[in-house]
Amino acid sequence: MNPDLAADILRDALFLATKIVALLLLPGLITGLIISIFQAATQITEQTLSFLPRLLVTLVTIALASHWLIQELSDLFVRLYQAVPDIV
Repeated sequence: MNPDLAADILRDALFLATKIVALLLLPGLITGLIISIFQAATQITEQTLSFLPRLLVTLVTIALASHWLIQELSDLFVRLYQAVPDIV
């Protein structure tokens, strides 16, 4: 196995994992930040208040981005499958 090919495969996989995680976590983090600012402004100290909105935003993000996520993962696996002759 060529070390350059292994590095390319690893780089592609890590970059895709980073994109997927960022896509799924950032909307929830932004929602949590907005709710925390609202809680600080109104002096509401309930810790579980931000859970449901963050969960809903994350689920909506998954629902809206699921086609793109599946397409990106399938593209990565197709590239890996096509690289098998070069790996072996």
